[in-house]
Amino acid sequence: MRYMVIARDGTDPEAKARRLAVRPAHLERVAPFVERGRVLIGGAILDDAGDMVGSVLLTDFSDREEVEAWIADDPYVTGGVWKQIEVLDFRPAVGAWLPDG
Repeated sequence: MRYMVIARDGTDPEAKARRLAVRPAHLERVAPFVERGRVLIGGAILDDAGDMVGSVLLTDFSDREEVEAWIADDPYVTGGVWKQIEVLDFRPAVGAWLPDG
């Protein structure tokens, strides 16, 4: 199943610093999931100033429980970066880049 994950950072004054501090661990942890085809694409949500304020990921996991367990162990969650997370069923239909299947 494919899932879209929309994760928004906290809005407190320390939110930006928290994200930057945890970002290397987050990227290190996500790399093997990209290699195994579990994370199809991911990136930051930006505010008007170009600062990172959240993330969007398109994922491919066997079921919702698996993707939610994966999210729960992410450094952005354990490090207090992501404060609001939404997991949505997703089916790609069109686009310049479209995963197989």
